[in-house]
Amino acid sequence: MAATTTEATRSDRHADTAYRLWMESRGIPIHRGYFVEDLRTVEVGWWEERGCHAAFLELAGQESIQESRVTEIPPGGTVPPSKISLEEMVYVVEGRGITTVWGAEGLPKKSFEWQKHSLFMVPPNYTYEMSNTQGNRAARVLQVNYLPLGLLINPNPDFFFKNDYVDLSLVYGEDESPYSEAKMAVRSTEEAGDRGVRNLWVGNFFPDMAAWDRLEEHRVRGAGGSVIDFRSRTGRGGHMSVFPVGTYKRGHRHGPGTVIVIPDGEGYSILWQEGGEKIIVPWHEASVFVPPNQWYHQHFNSGAGPARYLAIARPSAAFDTDESLDERQIDYTDEDPMIRQRFEGELAKLGVKSRMPEGAYQVRNYAWTYKGD
Repeated sequence: MAATTTEATRSDRHADTAYRLWMESRGIPIHRGYFVEDLRTVEVGWWEERGCHAAFLELAGQESIQESRVTEIPPGGTVPPSKISLEEMVYVVEGRGITTVWGAEGLPKKSFEWQKHSLFMVPPNYTYEMSNTQGNRAARVLQVNYLPLGLLINPNPDFFFKNDYVDLSLVYGEDESPYSEAKMAVRSTEEAGDRGVRNLWVGNFFPDMAAWDRLEEHRVRGAGGSVIDFRSRTGRGGHMSVFPVGTYKRGHRHGPGTVIVIPDGEGYSILWQEGGEKIIVPWHEASVFVPPNQWYHQHFNSGAGPARYLAIARPSAAFDTDESLDERQIDYTDEDPMIRQRFEGELAKLGVKSRMPEGAYQVRNYAWTYKGD
């Protein structure tokens, strides 16, 4: 099957990168644009080299930073083993199964079960094999890594796929399973930074991101929302935000490459470059999008229950600026009036009432009330 594109033409700036040339030579679908509405149904094609059906995503905002691809595991089937010399984060879009991870031939294999909405991490150069334990339906996973960025530094794909170096301590250096329950570390105020998120959950496996309830208040982003910051034992991470019915977050911006996937809820996000056209991204479970570099983006819950989005992070130290939170964020008092008007109009169509307090539009840095305050 020839590679395909959807929803947007590719940027000429990325046309001849080593990653783009490698990706397009694989012969499977490539989905472009600002978002993919549903990873459960997006087109995949047969990838002979990997022995599976798959597709690449190259959404506006992730070019040359993060690779995203969808892999389908057939009912009762197994995808042949693969490895890459970069950490790979895997989010389960649909299905149940088992993953087996090992560092080299002859070493013990570590296996763990996963389900819909699980998130797990595979260390660099560890081989892993995924099996679908359901015999009546296919499973799908979203895999994310920094291969496009790596190929900017070393344009030879073999360096990343045929590299034999493995740090065995990442999986074999502890008595407990590297895929046991994540542990919480409490950061200092300085480490928490201007986001103010103190708790960091460290682990290689999170069983159900749609049900995770060990959250803390995310006071700086508004909407009365809560958050979890997570990180693998190797160092990659991100966060997940949860916010109530009838609310929306403050607009903000940051560097490129953060992949946002929806575990639960319905709503939309608005993406825009300062002074530019506003792009509306509708979302529900299994939608995915990537805010482009330093574009403002804002998330809106227009559904019947709490909404949550999972952000698989960019390499922030290399791509974020030293601007303060106030410089990167738009308070409700300063936002374009159409933001509120559109939100209330969308809610009215669904018979839902806005729960945004009037004071949020009148008092800068309005202090939301949380349980325990």
